[in-house]
Amino acid sequence: MQRDRAIIEMNRMGGQGMPFIFAINYDMTDCRVWAIENVPHTVLFNFQGFCNDCDINRRGIPKRIEWNLKAEPEERYRKRFDIVQQHLRRGDSYLVNLTSRMEVVTNLSLIDIYNASKAKYKLLSNGEFVCFSPETFLQINNGMISCCPMKGTIPANKPEACHELVESKKETAEHATIVDLIRNDLSRVASHVTVEDYRYMERLYTNKGDIYQTSSRITGKLPKGFEDHLGDIIFSQLPAGSITGAPKPMTCRIIHEAENYDRGFYTGVMGCWHDGKLDSAVMIRFLDTDGKHLWFKAGGGITAMSDCHSEYLETLEKIYVPITTDNEYVSDVNDYL
Repeated sequence: MQRDRAIIEMNRMGGQGMPFIFAINYDMTDCRVWAIENVPHTVLFNFQGFCNDCDINRRGIPKRIEWNLKAEPEERYRKRFDIVQQHLRRGDSYLVNLTSRMEVVTNLSLIDIYNASKAKYKLLSNGEFVCFSPETFLQINNGMISCCPMKGTIPANKPEACHELVESKKETAEHATIVDLIRNDLSRVASHVTVEDYRYMERLYTNKGDIYQTSSRITGKLPKGFEDHLGDIIFSQLPAGSITGAPKPMTCRIIHEAENYDRGFYTGVMGCWHDGKLDSAVMIRFLDTDGKHLWFKAGGGITAMSDCHSEYLETLEKIYVPITTDNEYVSDVNDYL
């Protein structure tokens, strides 16, 4: 549905206390809002335990898992990186989240990936996309709103990985920029906005090895009767700052210039409203399909201090599925011809 219609529906169901789930694509042109009883049978979701997947038949994933990435050549990535750097040097932006779209060849289906993935937030639109996100977006509980942007990634097997991530000047600057942006965004709808927890560490488990990421928690107080304006509140924060950059409007224009594909639902938001609470996630860690190929979309923040090769490797590091089993993995990375 259109953005305006989605806002009206969210406001209505929020004010009436009706549980619903939603998924909104990056540019807010495809907004899906479903009352719980109307969720299509092709859609499965699990948002930190609020789910419709408890009774599904979970067939086993293949014993031998193939995971072959047809990586974008670094030279092609550099061309887009250089466009971003030109804008950064001109002062058009302080931080740009540059993303890539790469093909994955695997013997896992979208529903296999959904069933086997371990993540705080999962959403499957079968035949279309699957998302298994670790990043909390907006939460509302007892009239308090919070956001937990995730910025900063490093392989956990690197020597002194946590120390390197915390002490990195580039990662520190990137994280501070996003926290300030989110603080300002929340101030549009809430009062007493504060940073409750700054740069805490999380360990994520993947089929390629564990990674560390840093997040922060920013909170504020919503006015009475916010439920009647739930849709307005959600859309006022979009697109999510952690996957755009700052300042947001100009940075979105830079992203459009530098990226050569449609993000679709990747870096959109998904979530649920029930029992007077909102829980939502940024749609990162994401695969979609055109019917013939699987595409993994991933990226990271670029600042004036960024090194192209390091950013390219970080993007590849984020192309994973959070499946940790005793299965045998056959993994490879091949450049496009």
